[in-house]
Amino acid sequence: MGDKASEPAISAIIIVLEELMHIIIMSGGCGMYIFVCEDRFEDMMCCIYQAWEKALKVGHGCVRLERCGNEQPSLFDEYIHVDFNEDEYNKVVRSIKQKISNEAYACVYYACLSSEQDALDAAYRFLVIGFKAGAAITYMRTEPSVMRIKDIRRRVINEARYFREFARFNSVDGKVYVCHLEPKSDVIYEVAQHFADRMPSENWLIIDDNRSKAVIHPIDGEMYIRYLTDYEIEALSGPEAVNDEYTDMWKAFFEAIAIKQRNNEKCQRNLMPLWMRKHVTEFH
Repeated sequence: MGDKASEPAISAIIIVLEELMHIIIMSGGCGMYIFVCEDRFEDMMCCIYQAWEKALKVGHGCVRLERCGNEQPSLFDEYIHVDFNEDEYNKVVRSIKQKISNEAYACVYYACLSSEQDALDAAYRFLVIGFKAGAAITYMRTEPSVMRIKDIRRRVINEARYFREFARFNSVDGKVYVCHLEPKSDVIYEVAQHFADRMPSENWLIIDDNRSKAVIHPIDGEMYIRYLTDYEIEALSGPEAVNDEYTDMWKAFFEAIAIKQRNNEKCQRNLMPLWMRKHVTEFH
């Protein structure tokens, strides 16, 4: 009886789906083409390239760009995974710089570093207008896509600035300095550039625990990015648990300069959010 009772409901669902498909086909569309890539800048440039190729056939309104992990499955959408291709990457970067401006490239670059869910698609919408307007795109402050990309860029730059101030290094056998960070956006290279000018003659590395990668700086050499294995991450987490005399001195200094009568936890959290303190020595 149960199976027979459910047959009308199933038939009704099939009819509705057929009607929806008919409407979509008659309107000339077949859902969105959603291009998905890994959370790496190079992959995102390739994602923009392939999405643009498809948009030339179906229109920019029929494509959307997302990073892996941000997918929102839909019945009528087609998902296309994009892998890194060096030629496509170089073409996109060169086109942005030559046909729009270096400033526009900077906006796109910072957007791709952002952790915000719509950042990659926002960069694409920005470029759709940018390749029409040229260098003037960065001054079009009434255009929503331009204001969105500038807001994302501002947030990423501010986060990098915070972590430049909150980065703490621990010495390993007096030979290498290790710093752990857990930023929301992919800003460790921006943070590392700050220290490259200040510690050029030291071995050090800054590790992004959220993304399992590190910026490594050899003595008097060029820093580079390397992705770490789980074993390497675990091994490099050891130095944080070690307290040497300098660690103790720094904690004592932090406590000594504090004015207890002016202690304001709310203001402190505003200037130094709790999620940024995990690897800050003086709070442990």
